[in-house]
Amino acid sequence: MIREYPQATPHGEIKEIFDDVFLVTGSVVMAPGIQLSRNMIIVREDTSLTLISTVRLDDKGLQALDTLGDVKHVVKLGAYHLGDNNGIDDPFYVDRYNAKLWAMPDMNHRQSLSTTNLLTPEGELPFKDVLLFSYETSKKPEALLLINRAGGILISCDSLQNWLEPDEYFSDVAANVMGKAGFFRAANIGPEWLRACEPKASDFSRVLTLEFSHLLPSHGRPIIATAKQEFTTTFSEFFKM
Repeated sequence: MIREYPQATPHGEIKEIFDDVFLVTGSVVMAPGIQLSRNMIIVREDTSLTLISTVRLDDKGLQALDTLGDVKHVVKLGAYHLGDNNGIDDPFYVDRYNAKLWAMPDMNHRQSLSTTNLLTPEGELPFKDVLLFSYETSKKPEALLLINRAGGILISCDSLQNWLEPDEYFSDVAANVMGKAGFFRAANIGPEWLRACEPKASDFSRVLTLEFSHLLPSHGRPIIATAKQEFTTTFSEFFKM
């Protein structure tokens, strides 16, 4: 079928955060006047690239992406991510690069896309030295990826966020509304995901059994070196753990 793809929205440059692990911050329009930021994480293994929480890049951004390697995999970690815009840019990358689409069971996709590779904690994953953590109590599928290098690099979708303040990709209306809703807090649990998916404290106790030092979130700034300490404090405040 012929698919129509949303146009690229404003975004920054691809930055290498760790060896062969990159992040680019972009934006999404959720509703008229409501624009906010989001991140795409890129992992390179040899010449193969895995895109996590896809953000469509403009022509210059795509040229920069192509210099990194060959896009082989698209990973969707959250079924609630961006609400009605969930997976909005997955079709573009799957079609452009003939990439495999990795997703958890019971995840739906846009424009008749189908999961090609299931994401499960026990199953195959798109690159080496990584494990999948699945939230067992969330009403909609949600996962984390943990790359076992540099002391542990955790990659999150909606569950773990780190928006400190509205950035350049926020509209004034979005900044105001989301500020009142509690989105701007270091090492935060995503407020809307928490409300809609109702995860239990037991899942966050399980997160703390993981060995990680850093967080690359789909929303907010990376946390380098102190992620586990910061989220230990956050979970204690939220769940009296």
